[in-house]
Amino acid sequence: MPKMKTNRSAAKRFKRTATGKFKRAKAYRGHLSSSKSTKRQRHLRKNTTTSSADQYRVSHMLPYGN
Repeated sequence: MPKMKTNRSAAKRFKRTATGKFKRAKAYRGHLSSSKSTKRQRHLRKNTTTSSADQYRVSHMLPYGN
C-alpha cells in the first residue's frame, strides 16, 4: 500500500493537540480591521479548535498527525 499524501494547505492551517483535536486560527482577521471593535479583534487573535463536524474531514487531510 502506498503512503498517503498530506494535504499541504491543511498542514499549514491545523495542528493536532495532545487529545487529538485540531487547533486553528479564527477567520475575519485579515483586513478591514478599522471597522471591527478592539474587543472583537482581541478575541480573533486567540486560537480555537475545529468543530466536531469538521474533525473527521481534517483528520483525513492530515493522516500522519502534523
